[in-house]
Amino acid sequence: MSHDGGPGVPRRAAAFLLAGALTVSALSACSSDEKANRPLAGQDIAPAGRALVADGGTLRWAVDAVPATLNAFQADADAATSRVAGAVLPSLFRLDARGRPQPNPAYLESAKVVDTEPRQVVLYRLDQQAVWSDGREIGAADFAAQWRALSGKDNAYWTARNAGYDRIAKIERGHDDLEVKVTFARPYADWKSLFTPLYPKEVMGTPDSFNDSARSRLKVTAGPFTLKKVDREDDEVTLVRNTRWWGAPAKLDRIVLRAVPRDERLDALAEDKVDLAEVDPDDAAKIAAAHGTRNTAPSRAAAAGAKAEQKEKKDKQKDDKDGEKGDKATDEGAARRKALRRYVVRSSLEPTYTQLALNGSDGPLADERVRRAVARALDRTELAELVLKPLGLPAVPVGSHLALAGQPAYEDNSGAIGGQDTKGARALLADAGWVLGGPVEKENKEESAKAKKKEKEEADGVDTAGAKGEKSGEGDDGTYVVGEDDKPGEAEGSGDGENSRRSDERAARSADGKQYLGEPGTARHGGAPGAYAPKGTAAPARAADTVRAKDGKALSLRFVLPAGPGSASLRAVGDRIARMLRKIGIRTTITKVSDGSYFEDHIASGEYDLALYSWPATAFPATDARPVYAKPVPGADGELKVEQNYTRVGTDQIDQLFDEALVTLDDGKRRELMRKADSRIWAGAASIPLYQRPQLTAARPRLVNVGAFGFRTPVYEDMGYAAKTPAPSPTSS
Repeated sequence: MSHDGGPGVPRRAAAFLLAGALTVSALSACSSDEKANRPLAGQDIAPAGRALVADGGTLRWAVDAVPATLNAFQADADAATSRVAGAVLPSLFRLDARGRPQPNPAYLESAKVVDTEPRQVVLYRLDQQAVWSDGREIGAADFAAQWRALSGKDNAYWTARNAGYDRIAKIERGHDDLEVKVTFARPYADWKSLFTPLYPKEVMGTPDSFNDSARSRLKVTAGPFTLKKVDREDDEVTLVRNTRWWGAPAKLDRIVLRAVPRDERLDALAEDKVDLAEVDPDDAAKIAAAHGTRNTAPSRAAAAGAKAEQKEKKDKQKDDKDGEKGDKATDEGAARRKALRRYVVRSSLEPTYTQLALNGSDGPLADERVRRAVARALDRTELAELVLKPLGLPAVPVGSHLALAGQPAYEDNSGAIGGQDTKGARALLADAGWVLGGPVEKENKEESAKAKKKEKEEADGVDTAGAKGEKSGEGDDGTYVVGEDDKPGEAEGSGDGENSRRSDERAARSADGKQYLGEPGTARHGGAPGAYAPKGTAAPARAADTVRAKDGKALSLRFVLPAGPGSASLRAVGDRIARMLRKIGIRTTITKVSDGSYFEDHIASGEYDLALYSWPATAFPATDARPVYAKPVPGADGELKVEQNYTRVGTDQIDQLFDEALVTLDDGKRRELMRKADSRIWAGAASIPLYQRPQLTAARPRLVNVGAFGFRTPVYEDMGYAAKTPAPSPTSS
């Protein structure tokens, strides 16, 4: 999981991100039914055959941070951990372009279920050339060591998850050293999720090596690259070509993963410090403006930037004609634009969706009718268009909690909650006892005044949670409690106004709120300032008439968003949601929260009513999504155990459907069970999927087989520089 814009990923979500992360390089044939369910946007990686890729070279790839650990199964593993693991360790199964697990031929000759009675048995047949970098064959001892470490039976191993490994009864050698036989104590449908990545027994064999040794070094690897150095002083991880790799040799000599914060990516590109970097839409537009229509990710923002660039060129020509000289700032700007012309932007949709989370543990949202009213008030198409349409990407709302368009398990089940219906939402609130313009007790008004005072303090740089916040560069940024201090003459059901719509679109164009999950973020794997409204946005109208009340209390919800760079789209989406809720009589107080405390202090602890954050797609929803939607239960200490279900809403029936899916080996039957579970999750109205997140990657034009990957992650051995500069690949959108 990830919130859009923040660098962190919750601990358990890191493994969730990794479980379905590694993918293959070739598309499989599609049936007619599959063609009807394609990814909304394909990958944009400048594909090239290996014969067209030059041998040698270094790829400097921006990451959010140097990984705290190289052990992907530890709690603080992150996206950079996953990237290293994908390049240097075995992945028995990887996902194809539609998110389907496929056997990796570099390691497997075959892998299949050979028995189901009395127990499920999976037989792996390994490639006879598969060896670790020290020359030892990959075999049953490595499988067994990983199982014992991740089974959950030995608390000395500091593991983040044991899903699937806890179902294994034994692992043994098959007919020869190339065969590994895995017997399950209980049936496990998602067995293909296991042993990816696979670590050597030297890492998994003892708690000490698992907990400590693998955090900063991997002496033994088995991928197209091997780990040379983790340099925490220079914030770099260096991978070099593995001379013992038995597959097609890596084209690149080395890959350098360089830590570059999101808000410093454009500078790093302009200063020739990196060759490849995920960027926010604002940075993508600046790259587009630097070289006009040759950008591979055209958007309205990019087009506007290009137009501005053309005007600037004309103005400069006029100035030159008049004999005027540009000042230092103009010279620096021209040099920067020239430097940015070295890059193109490759675009796709990330296999991650942003959702509106509703905390159903207490307060008004504990009533399912109120949650349903919130869901029915949302125009999800409008929200998707707000973020994706300016980027030229398909603006289609996400219809499932458990898969994304293109994945075999995807089916739009949003009909379980119904479409946008303002009238129906008002009726649900009335049925729940919330009366429009109802009386509000005096003390409640005083609390509201205190909330407004906090909002003003927040605008002046005071954190509402009690910590000192960063001061806004603009001073008073027009923060307000949405639904209270309304503009005279504007009533419930009134339009949003063209000015505020344009303000939102400008904000959405300036950043996509990426984490980058994980997610969620996740994830990933920044966020939004609190109670934010773009300048020019009309204040809401006539609170006494538009806000609903019950038992003397106003219907007011705390809307928590993360605060940080690259989060303008979340601000726009949050503000638009708040105004949609205002139409049905719900007041929202939008509060900014520092990135570091967003999940731990607010989402995980339940200190919110509404929040925006993201979940990654997975090929194994029965395993990976179950803790996200599991019914919270009281622990022995009396505390509610929510796992990753931060909305705190669940049912026994949903749990039973997940449990049944986990033991159902028939793919069709398992998908039907997941469809039923998803419909019931929708009906609970605690998690409202909104849109698939954009993925924009700045790359040197000569870089091939790398960029915006979509469902598919890199095939590291095929990456490199084209022997001849190719024309920029067309955008997938």
